[in-house]
Amino acid sequence: MTHVTLFIPGPSEVREDILHAQTAPMIGHRSDECNALIGRVESKLQQVFMTNSRVYILASSGSGLQEAAIRNGVRDGRTVVNFVNGAFAQRWHNVSLGCGKQAVRVDIPWGAPVTPEAVDAALAALDGSCDAITVVQNETSTGVRSPVGKIAALVHDKYPDTLVLVDAVSSLSGDWIPVDEWELDVCLTSSQKALALPPGLAFAAVSDRTLARASEVVGRGWYFDFLLLEKYLVKNTTPATPAISLLRAADRQLDHILAEGLEARVARHRRLAEITQAWSLEHGFDLLAAGDYRSLTVTCVENTRGIDFTG
Repeated sequence: MTHVTLFIPGPSEVREDILHAQTAPMIGHRSDECNALIGRVESKLQQVFMTNSRVYILASSGSGLQEAAIRNGVRDGRTVVNFVNGAFAQRWHNVSLGCGKQAVRVDIPWGAPVTPEAVDAALAALDGSCDAITVVQNETSTGVRSPVGKIAALVHDKYPDTLVLVDAVSSLSGDWIPVDEWELDVCLTSSQKALALPPGLAFAAVSDRTLARASEVVGRGWYFDFLLLEKYLVKNTTPATPAISLLRAADRQLDHILAEGLEARVARHRRLAEITQAWSLEHGFDLLAAGDYRSLTVTCVENTRGIDFTG
């Protein structure tokens, strides 16, 4: 079969040796070998997330962990505020509604970031009844990165009971996202975008505050129950059968990422983004995102030249 190079946000191109890592013989998911594999992957993910907190590993899409964050982070009778500035932020709002939560939608123009000022205004209007906010750090549909570090600092200072839930699916490992420094309560990603792995895995760095909140939530479900995942993760295992072949691919790819170094990797993504964005502007295309809010991993251009892409 002819290989077609992918120039889409995800699935992204996967290195040949990463694909090959999936071909190793199968092992039992309750074996010592599998426990060691899960332990290695989690330890490497902690370095990529820049966190000392646990990182949960699921056979799921990133959307699954959006649901997990809502199910564990929002109590009955309380509110979650979804800041919507693109398709994946909108999905998180739909997930919140689908979980039966009181979800307040705050619309931000597509192409614009979520700002601390917008968050402050929305939370002030709720008078302390908000359990969590959701923000997509790098909105794939618009190529916009929002300043989640500044947002988290504001929320922790003025609204300390509100959890900060962040989607970094298209940016983690390609942008600088220090989870502990920014005190993010949930930072989630999936395998097929910036991590350059095959689809099928999702990862979430989860704070102690979030686990404390989860203990107060009725109806967390089972597959996405953070407290159940915690019980198993301390033994380097999972409640259900993990995606063993994908974990082997992740183990190998995380070695590549850490060998390059996060600072060097982010700098490389920034350099390539600047080249792509400059080419777009020089050839008469407008960029959807402005200035400092342009993504380092996804460039979205407006079709200002009337090119027919449907053919």
